[in-house]
Amino acid sequence: MKHLILITTFFFTALTVTAQQFIDQAVVGYEVKTNIKKTMGNGMWADMLKENMPQFKTGYYTLSFSDNKSLFKFDHWDEKVKIPEFLRKSDEENLWFYDYNTGKFNIQKDIYGSKFNVEDSIANIDWHLENENRIIAGFNCRKAVGKIMDSVYVFAFYTDEITLTGGPVSVNGLPGLILGLTIPRLYTSYMATTVTLSGASKENVKAPSAKKYLTTAAFKKDIHSRIKEWISEDDDEDSKQWTNQFLWNTFL
Repeated sequence: MKHLILITTFFFTALTVTAQQFIDQAVVGYEVKTNIKKTMGNGMWADMLKENMPQFKTGYYTLSFSDNKSLFKFDHWDEKVKIPEFLRKSDEENLWFYDYNTGKFNIQKDIYGSKFNVEDSIANIDWHLENENRIIAGFNCRKAVGKIMDSVYVFAFYTDEITLTGGPVSVNGLPGLILGLTIPRLYTSYMATTVTLSGASKENVKAPSAKKYLTTAAFKKDIHSRIKEWISEDDDEDSKQWTNQFLWNTFL
């Protein structure tokens, strides 16, 4: 009887390992929700805008991965809610390509109509694993807490059933794919809704092309210089809050 139990246990363990290794390419659909009223802060101008704004903007994105590379990009908006163009244009143009074989990334960012292509080495994120689990899109996920851009905490749920060490936007570095992500300081959450094993291939998981590529340092220098032209040093707390929100979103 003991031998039968051991054989049965080994059989199901082998099946589990095989299933984990099988998911080496897929397309993951994410629902991305942002509380746009909270991102606007306070003040007369912000309060006027809020009057005609929905509470949330909800977009749907896809993360396609194959050959240990991933591409995260916008797919469509929630048709039930109308979002002003200035709050959605950049989201529609942004792309995140990560090559975990070479340790390099290539990101395309739209900043008020100007496109930037950034190519550099993947940065390390300091992660701490938590003893909390959740089922997301049918996968058992474990919680982890990380910190990006020195001060922004992120709360992730990853699954080791999909061994790609990536996730939405630029957040990565866990021992499996991130299926759930919350960034409180950006009032934004990313939640996987579907995992489709077809549709991804080496051919369509490619880096965005551009004539000029910036390093991360050069990109940050350029953006900071532009902010100085937009906002004076003696601006109020609301302007400072907007600046922080803008920078975190830009470098995410």
